[in-house]
Amino acid sequence: MGRPRLVHFITALIFACACAIASGGEISPQLGKQLAPTGRLRVGVYEGSPTSYVAGVTPRGVAYEMGQKLAKRAGIAFDPVVFPSNDKLYEAFRAGNIDLVFTNATAARKAFIDFTPTVLGIQKGYLVRPGSNAQDHAALDRAGVRIGVSRASTTQTELASIVKNATLVPMASLEEGEAALTHGRIEAYASNKAILFEMSDKVPGSRVLDGRWGSETFAFGIPKGRPAALEYVSKFATEERDAGGVRSAAERAGIRGTE
Repeated sequence: MGRPRLVHFITALIFACACAIASGGEISPQLGKQLAPTGRLRVGVYEGSPTSYVAGVTPRGVAYEMGQKLAKRAGIAFDPVVFPSNDKLYEAFRAGNIDLVFTNATAARKAFIDFTPTVLGIQKGYLVRPGSNAQDHAALDRAGVRIGVSRASTTQTELASIVKNATLVPMASLEEGEAALTHGRIEAYASNKAILFEMSDKVPGSRVLDGRWGSETFAFGIPKGRPAALEYVSKFATEERDAGGVRSAAERAGIRGTE
């Protein structure tokens, strides 16, 4: 083989290897800088939600499990960053301390997050306190009724335009919401049903009402300005959705109320 042909062959071989690395297994250094600038994939999760993170001997949660799977596929260290509430997670995200989230892809969040295609839909509803006779939204939307919501959540924003007579009570954490239901400080708690069923297991006598007042469309999100990372994560998300990986993770997390 002549020198020009040998040089061409080696160049082509190097290019092919680089493409193989970028498409599976360990990713290219350039992509790695966008996906995980610190060298670790910092996955933001918050406590108490099976779509995110539920502590235990074996932690569960779609965000936790799928973030771990993405990090392994990319050949990057997995670094779950746990917060007590959703609003604290987004404070950290805006400050540049998070690389990946799994959340409801709302229009407001799209202003500062780049999302993959939707991978999971979950109904939104109400969890009523023990002893409550309420059966639907109309029974709750009355003067004097207090409905708990997660502070600075999409539920707080959306429900404000739906509820006409009841009072919304922002809560700092799901744990606070559970205590408020247990002691009768609120009549109901509003959120997606994955969270509500998880809360109901900790509040004996509480009930998740039938029906829905809305829905959430979950997707993976990364900071804006990382186009290569967005393409990589979007491909991962689409493949996992179509192959049933996300749905299986949701089942392992004990999620109820999916669409």
